[in-house]
Amino acid sequence: MDPISDMLTRITNAQAVRHERVGVPFSNVKFSIAKLLKESGYLTEVERRTKKAKTADVEWLDLVLRYSNGLGAISGIRQMSRPSRHLYLKAHDIKPVRSGYGLSVISTSKGVMTGTAARKARLGGELLFEIW
Repeated sequence: MDPISDMLTRITNAQAVRHERVGVPFSNVKFSIAKLLKESGYLTEVERRTKKAKTADVEWLDLVLRYSNGLGAISGIRQMSRPSRHLYLKAHDIKPVRSGYGLSVISTSKGVMTGTAARKARLGGELLFEIW
């Protein structure tokens, strides 16, 4: 299974049932995506934690979801790249999401960044997902 789509599914499912927090298995890419979502206002807090398991320590990301007036900050997520189909864009092909009210997340050679930041830096890359 795709780890990024698993993370996005966990976030949307937790928000659908109005959970305050959601746990996601740790990876560096997911941590940078979570920090990006926090900076953009979709998450309140991102914390890296360690759990004791029977055989070894397991690292998790503890994500605190953002709500305003009982509504979640995330209205929708559309995953663009999948393991079976990767979508790569050049810098000039990056378009605004939902007329600028959304956010595209792109994996570039300089790391994971928003679509607007990648366009300003003139970097293309793999379009991971769009969120609004």
